[in-house]
Amino acid sequence: MMGQNPERTSDLVQGTLDMLILKTLARGRAHGYAIAESIHQRSEDVLRVEESALYPALHRLELRGLLASEWGASENNRRAKYYRLTPRGRKVLDAESEHWNRMTAAIARVMG
Repeated sequence: MMGQNPERTSDLVQGTLDMLILKTLARGRAHGYAIAESIHQRSEDVLRVEESALYPALHRLELRGLLASEWGASENNRRAKYYRLTPRGRKVLDAESEHWNRMTAAIARVMG
């Protein structure tokens, strides 16, 4: 959710975390920390995903068949769970992206 002060780092708008995770993994497989960092960097330091929200979301998406995972070694040679988008996950991402684009355009029209 957006913070009161637009200058501070904002929380995620409710319901968007799953979509952001799917979009991040559409660019290639990644471990949890890399997913959170990618979202933070690509949002130009506006969005920050806390571990307490990220890992339950990854688990939920995996249970829904939208992600698959495997263990591997991270960049610093530590054991890490890597996630990748499944074909079903890509379909859900496409549908959610379309819905998001319609909604943000409608909100922009109202706000404009």
